[in-house]
Amino acid sequence: MGSAMDLGSITPILSTVSDGIVLADAERRVTYVNQSFTDITGFTGADLLGRTCSMLQGPDTDPDTVRAMRAAMDAGKPFSGEILNYTKTGETFWNELTVTPVFEQGVLSGFLGITRDSSARRQAMEVQASRERLYRFLFEHVQAGIVLHRADTEIIYANQTALQLLGMSYDALLGAFYTDERFDFIREDGSPMPLEEFPVARVLTSRVALGNYVIGLRRCSDHRLVWVMCNAIPNLDEKGEPTEVVVSFTDITAMKLAEHAARKSEERLSLMLRGANDAAWDWDLVNDELYYSPRWWQMLDLEPGALPVDSQLWKRRMHPDDMDRVLAAYEGFLAGDTESYELEFRLQHREGHYVPVLSRGFILRDAGGRPTRVSGTNTDLTERKRSEQQIHRLAYYDMLTGLPNRRLLMERLGQILAMPADVRELGAMLFVDIDNFKLLNDTMGHEVGDLLLKQVTRRLHACVRGQDVLGRLGGDEFAALLDGLGRDREAALGRAEAVAHKMRDVLALPYTLDGIDYRCTVSVGIALFDESVRGAENTLKHADLAMYHAKAAGKNTLRVYDEAMQAAMQQRLALEHDLRTDLQARRLSLHFQPQVDSEGRTVSAEVMLRWKHPSRGDVPPSQFIPLAEATGLILPLGEWVLETACRQLASWARHPRTAGLSLSVNASVRQFHDPGFVQGVLDVLERTGANPSRLVIEVTESLFAENVDEMIDRMARLRERGVRFALDDFGTGYSSLSYLQRMPLDEIKIDRSFVQGINHGEHGATITRMIISLADNLGIKTVAEGVETAEQRDFLYRHGCRHYQGYLFGEAVPLEAFEARLA
Repeated sequence: MGSAMDLGSITPILSTVSDGIVLADAERRVTYVNQSFTDITGFTGADLLGRTCSMLQGPDTDPDTVRAMRAAMDAGKPFSGEILNYTKTGETFWNELTVTPVFEQGVLSGFLGITRDSSARRQAMEVQASRERLYRFLFEHVQAGIVLHRADTEIIYANQTALQLLGMSYDALLGAFYTDERFDFIREDGSPMPLEEFPVARVLTSRVALGNYVIGLRRCSDHRLVWVMCNAIPNLDEKGEPTEVVVSFTDITAMKLAEHAARKSEERLSLMLRGANDAAWDWDLVNDELYYSPRWWQMLDLEPGALPVDSQLWKRRMHPDDMDRVLAAYEGFLAGDTESYELEFRLQHREGHYVPVLSRGFILRDAGGRPTRVSGTNTDLTERKRSEQQIHRLAYYDMLTGLPNRRLLMERLGQILAMPADVRELGAMLFVDIDNFKLLNDTMGHEVGDLLLKQVTRRLHACVRGQDVLGRLGGDEFAALLDGLGRDREAALGRAEAVAHKMRDVLALPYTLDGIDYRCTVSVGIALFDESVRGAENTLKHADLAMYHAKAAGKNTLRVYDEAMQAAMQQRLALEHDLRTDLQARRLSLHFQPQVDSEGRTVSAEVMLRWKHPSRGDVPPSQFIPLAEATGLILPLGEWVLETACRQLASWARHPRTAGLSLSVNASVRQFHDPGFVQGVLDVLERTGANPSRLVIEVTESLFAENVDEMIDRMARLRERGVRFALDDFGTGYSSLSYLQRMPLDEIKIDRSFVQGINHGEHGATITRMIISLADNLGIKTVAEGVETAEQRDFLYRHGCRHYQGYLFGEAVPLEAFEARLA
């Protein structure tokens, strides 16, 4: 269908779409369906490929809708509508369908269909509408008690607060009407309330909401008079007729009683309402009378009235260190013209410790501006302080080990570097990285890995002084700031190296992890910091770079940062940049090395990646392939190699002279471990049209060092589609006969080191014979690499190896030269 409908570029996106997606060619034959389409219809790609979507239609499908859709498609126009379709099992569903024609250069090339099961949407909309009505009237307007009436006043719902205020059980209240004689309502003047003034009756008559309606009611359970503030809201249908009435009411009995109290009580209530929060208090300055709410006493774990209540009580309970500050501020508030204030101080708990409180107050003044009353609250800040401490720990400390995290380490280092040079001594940062920690996590689990990190933390603590700062940067990376190492550079470096050696030796001792004995090593990078270092981050980078060189030197060692490391890193970064640039610009190329059979006929070739740099010249694969592995560039690089090779296979298949050739492509461990590798290979094969049986993917034994079962499963999935596999460099790495017999292999490649050893003693010849014999017993073909002499070929032939690769038959050359040799 052309590039516009190229599945290879859009399949990863379509596979994530929740709607069903179907692609068809101009003749409406299906070329692709996504997983969501299969989930909705039950039809898979295998069911539909090459067929039309009329399979989804059935006896009850509307023929007019079908004709309208076909007419739109015939005219190359979009179509949208709902159609009754059938699943693979014969069940019907309403399909919300959109069909869009796809044009390439003005010519219709296919159609894109988007399908969605609208049956569930319709049902969900009905359910949602019902829920919204219920939630809107039962919860959004709830203040305290709530009762829901039908239009005929029958009660169909009441919450627990309403039942308590009315003094009735749920069963007794449910189904009652407003005319029920148990409802004894009273007007504000104390007279009985007639039925027409009941809240539900007034709303049903007026069809408008009723708000802040004060009524009295006598509880059915004990006939106690309760005063409530009532609100009633009607739910009207589209014709304006009430269908339901929500009545909510709040107990204001205390407020009604307060209205009849003295002016002093009115002022107290007013101020307490203004300052209401947690433990309320009120201080009458004129009469020197102090009131504390029960919550205030509870905050200090005291019974109300357990201590003499006078104007000095709060001062007697205050922390001595807060006294002067708080009293000075408080006197200043009273002497000024402020209306409110906030203060933090500590009050003594019954058990002796101090409770942090926030005091908020309002000051009432007379006409002359003199303070007459202060009222407010004390809020217990214990939990807030604890939360602040926890937030601080989360921000500055590692939760697993309790060590300072990178942020705190950098702040501490920044403080050290900011000290004047004449008072600051030399210091060092040690960057400690556990070797092979990922392998421990992958094989034994993260819980065991965490146990190791905790034990490493304890051992590192024993290696540093109390003034040093030990921290965890993340993962298996730790750092230690060693300050005060003197002013002599060599002596300071010696002290830092001594600590690093101690760390390496202590951490190398055996561990017991969940009953398992374990040993590990560490790589340590050291960077001194003095007045020449600019910024804490540079110090960390230097220590990290030194650790990187310790890793590269074979691990279990330490390295001290120097400028040569920086230069090497800059060169590596420059090479990485050039590789990335040249990969994007397609400046790399493939060479082809022939593989021949015992008759000398070229039957296959291995593709070799080559990089001719504009200024560096030919960069050897041994230099840029490890760089690509380390930086992740191996993934796009490998994808390009695979696609280029498959396109070449498809091209060769069109010519009789090359149609029988196969191509071997190396796949790195990192490629194979990528979750999308298998699907990526299948996509390339489909996109290029290459014959899968002509593609040989070469893997090395290191692939099976981790997750063996998963790797074998990925190989098997590709092999089911025809892709063949070769085990490269057999016998030079991670060898296991038990794994070998399980691997879905077609070829074993005898490493060149063994082939070269044929002429240099019995050892190489013996190993070569054993490999050939082993492969023969397993029914696997052998291919010998590095064959350079006729004697080597003859030896291999005599012992059963019939396929060869090496300079004797040709080196790796560009495509044109390779094809010229075939002529």
